[in-house]
Amino acid sequence: MLMTKERRTAIRTVRGWAISVLQEAGAIRECEYHGWMQDRADPHARERAFEIARLDPPPGLSPEAAAVAVNEVLDSIGDTCPECPPEA
Repeated sequence: MLMTKERRTAIRTVRGWAISVLQEAGAIRECEYHGWMQDRADPHARERAFEIARLDPPPGLSPEAAAVAVNEVLDSIGDTCPECPPEA
């Protein structure tokens, strides 16, 4: 029986690829009301995302550059949605 590796969908930008890796690893989530990316602050999920980035970078990107792209996305998002009211 022929076995094939499951392929991810094609992503057009490195940032888009990094976001999909972070979502796959469970390191970020979407605000259920506004759609903003939110950091889940889960160190294990972050490490899984970096491992995925290093082991399976997109074509033309080194493992180190893939990890940097994931880190740049993490640095650009917050842990709360800017449109949601602050919790009391």
